[in-house]
Amino acid sequence: MNTLAATRDSSTGHLPGTGELTFGGRLRSIFSGSVGNLVEYFDWYVYAAFSLYFAPKFFPAGDQTAQLMNTAAVFAIGFLVRPLGGWLLGSYADRKGRKAALLVSVMLMCFGSLLIACIPGYDVIGFWAPALLLLARLLQGISLGGEYGSSATYISEMATPNRRGFYSSFQYVTIIMGQLLALGLLILLQKVFLTQEQLAEWGWRIPFFLGAVIALLAVWMRRNMAETESFSEHRASSKRHSNLRELARHPRAVMTVVALTAGGTVSFYTFTTYMQKYLVNTTGFSKDDATLISSIALLVFMLLQPLVGLISDFIGRRLMLILFGLGATLFTVPLLTALAAKQSMGSALTWYLLALVITTGYTSINAIFKAELFPVHIRALGVGFPFAVTVSVFGGTAEYLALWLKSIGHESWFYYYVSACAAMSLIVALCMRDTKAHSQIDRD
Repeated sequence: MNTLAATRDSSTGHLPGTGELTFGGRLRSIFSGSVGNLVEYFDWYVYAAFSLYFAPKFFPAGDQTAQLMNTAAVFAIGFLVRPLGGWLLGSYADRKGRKAALLVSVMLMCFGSLLIACIPGYDVIGFWAPALLLLARLLQGISLGGEYGSSATYISEMATPNRRGFYSSFQYVTIIMGQLLALGLLILLQKVFLTQEQLAEWGWRIPFFLGAVIALLAVWMRRNMAETESFSEHRASSKRHSNLRELARHPRAVMTVVALTAGGTVSFYTFTTYMQKYLVNTTGFSKDDATLISSIALLVFMLLQPLVGLISDFIGRRLMLILFGLGATLFTVPLLTALAAKQSMGSALTWYLLALVITTGYTSINAIFKAELFPVHIRALGVGFPFAVTVSVFGGTAEYLALWLKSIGHESWFYYYVSACAAMSLIVALCMRDTKAHSQIDRD
């Protein structure tokens, strides 16, 4: 046994002459996939976290809401190309491997972050400033569109069968951690290292440079990941290919992903990405206080993911999605209304946390219930492409829609929109089969 252990491939964790992945190798691969995912989402969310500071640099002078709307529009356009990334990199992951696609996605994100860090302001190069910002976000959108499906598929296939909900929940742990690190860096720069004037002038470039550097570390880590057994066995035995025509053979699974993602992604982006701006622009908190409230809430939200994912391993995915849909449908309007009122930081944090607890019912099992819907030869494309399309339509436009409705004096209409999207997810959750009991991964 000791001799055998000594001859294991240290880079992949496989035993020589077998396809078996050791426990240590499995954990290292899941960790590498998760850390790379963290880097991707750190780079993505840095844009949202620092937009309060760099918006005036890229767009003509105007009031704060108008500049934030322009910045949010670029944010939304970045989402519009995510389906392209979901299609190209999803198909690539199903053809060449999950590991190969994950390497490509993180390299694209690295280049996009470096580009944003180096773009001169509107006062220097005029129209080219927002144009280059848009180009960088398009590259990052393609990257993230491919990252989600490949990452969700990789972690789900690597997880042990009885704990797939627990392990796959770490995808959203890393997504939230990426956002949390972006906010944490903002707090450090605000409170310790820079003045408000320095942040607005040049300090906002720091996180984009940092994101590009740590993306290179993620490339190195992902080069040493093992490929999943499901994909390796499929590549050796099957000639079925991943493409949109093949995906169309699974309409029920695709529509399930679309409907559940619609409600889940609107709730997620409302109570994470948009909430920092909401606390400043609507509730009236300072930028520093809004950042602190958001950071504390997101830390709790992150820690909840594995717990709720583990619970789903016992009660099933369907019941968890029903609880999310019911809670988000009934309580979104009261919670956003409560958050809009002038109040203390403590009360705002309480309302915010209640909203995130409800959203956890979706985010914690977001990766696994989708992966369980599709067979191995189409899984990365099936998870990534319909998700990316839906996120582009609903998630990417949520912030802009909220700001636009506020600008025309009907901010509360957005609350009902979020609730209606959640109701659609609830209806589908009530009608679907439990993917835990009918998992396609068990049929690989």
